[in-house]
Parts: sequence; structure tokens; C-alpha cells
Amino acid sequence: MPEPVNHQVNAARKTFQTLYQISKLLNTNLDPTTLSMCIRLCENGVNPHALAAVVKELQREVKIINNAQLESTNKNDTNK
Repeated sequence: MPEPVNHQVNAARKTFQTLYQISKLLNTNLDPTTLSMCIRLCENGVNPHALAAVVKELQREVKIINNAQLESTNKNDTNK
């Protein structure tokens, strides 16, 4: 791999690691894959505020579903 390309790859990796650390500090609950997709979407012109709203709504919905499943499991365990 030519030196300039290798330098670019290392710089991109460091930048992503920094963004992931910031994401963790802000308690975004984004895993590296999801964060990477969000970054790519923003790089391709998606409005970051709209994307953040969608991510928050999806996280809220997942939490509701997980809580409902947990309640259902607990109810089934109690009935046994």
C-alpha cells in the first residue's frame, strides 16, 4: 500500500475512534457499526438533526418492545 494511502487509512481510523469515544461519552448507545452508518449517511447529505431524531425514536421503540417482551416472559414464569 503506498505511503499516502496508508496515512489516510490511519487518519480515518483515528478519527473514527475519536468519534466513537465521543459517542460513548454522550451515552448515545450506538455500536461502532451503527455509528459508522450514521457518519456515512451524514457524509452523503442526510440532515444530522433529522437522523438523530430517527435514531432516538428507534431506540425508544426498541426499549418499549424489549420491556414488553420482558414483562411477557415474567408473566409466563409466574404462571408456571
